[in-house]
Amino acid sequence: MTTALIALDFINDIVHPDSPMAGAAPQIAERGVIEHANTSLAHARANEWLVVLVKVGFGPGYAECPKHSPLFGAAKENGVLQLGTWGTEFHEALDATPANPEREFVVEKPRVNAFYATPLEALLRANAVDTLYLCGVSTSWAVQSAARDGHDRDYRIRVIEDACATDDIEDHKASIRQLSRISEIVTSDNLRSN
Repeated sequence: MTTALIALDFINDIVHPDSPMAGAAPQIAERGVIEHANTSLAHARANEWLVVLVKVGFGPGYAECPKHSPLFGAAKENGVLQLGTWGTEFHEALDATPANPEREFVVEKPRVNAFYATPLEALLRANAVDTLYLCGVSTSWAVQSAARDGHDRDYRIRVIEDACATDDIEDHKASIRQLSRISEIVTSDNLRSN
């Protein structure tokens, strides 16, 4: 059995309090979400898991950005989620420096779902991964999407509850309740390889 930790959207535009679109920033700070993500990353690295840091973003000109999307449609107008800018850099508090470049990867995605139009599945299959630990922001979008899609691709899914957040604690709790039907809910202090 091979395990991967997938950390979703810990980028400045989504988690930094100075970003105009980081609605979850207060919850992230209050609940210590980045610290719990770092605990999870340290565990994954110590156990030689595959580590995948995922970021949402669009290239210059936003060619791949869906203009009709209520979620992404105004990204260009607002100058957010542009790859290669401060907004799509990982938050400075996240331990994003790879310990082993052969086991750690960054995946850029053009949608909510980490599997859509990305090399994520190829990375996981090439490394014989069968178990995914997920953490990130937001619980109700990126984490749910990856968990549901991963489940339907026959991965064992574990969601690290204390390393996830959304802009409203009740939405977070509701997402965790929903995810408990297709995944195991864990915390950063009880990760395991089997």
